[in-house]
Amino acid sequence: MSSSSYDVPEGRGDACDVFVADAARVARVRAAMIGTRQVDRLAETFRALGDPTRVRILDALSRDELCVCDVATLIGVSESAVSHQLRLLRSLRLVRARREGRMVFYALDDDHILTLFEQGLRHVAEPDHRAQESLR
Repeated sequence: MSSSSYDVPEGRGDACDVFVADAARVARVRAAMIGTRQVDRLAETFRALGDPTRVRILDALSRDELCVCDVATLIGVSESAVSHQLRLLRSLRLVRARREGRMVFYALDDDHILTLFEQGLRHVAEPDHRAQESLR
């Protein structure tokens, strides 16, 4: 299916003109959908990514392993605020901690988190094709 088959002209509404559900398609998709627990965990992950301070923390940690002091200096917030956010990110398994003597260093939990962050960044960096088409 080409991407143009998904283009709905502005002002045409976001719903079908008639309600006709394809029972076979609905059943097939329902069987493939993720379970409630995974839905809740994924929604919680995306909520965590919905905060600019946490996004800045993940951005910094996507570049290097850092301690709380480093992160606080980089993003310009207090160590206490960074610690609070890192605790939340750690509980969601988005970051991990490593103790070295009296220091605790943080990094992204795994490559999945880096990929998620990079994909989101690529998406927001893309030009908005709809806005460009409306200028024509």
